[in-house]
Amino acid sequence: MKKLGIGLIIIGIVITIFSGIAFKTEESVVEIGEFEVTREKDKEVTWPRWAGVGVIGAGVIVFFVGGRKK
Repeated sequence: MKKLGIGLIIIGIVITIFSGIAFKTEESVVEIGEFEVTREKDKEVTWPRWAGVGVIGAGVIVFFVGGRKK
């Protein structure tokens, strides 16, 4: 469980630092026989910073609760 907690903390830090990712996709506009017209389209996926803080918090809880032995 400690490894899962550490993993969640690292993912949470990355989510907090980077508030989204941007990428390009290529889509076909017209296709006539062998002739094809395509265009690049910019897309972006964003998430709120509080989500990263929440994942960090969950990682801390898993780290400490998962480390206890009964």
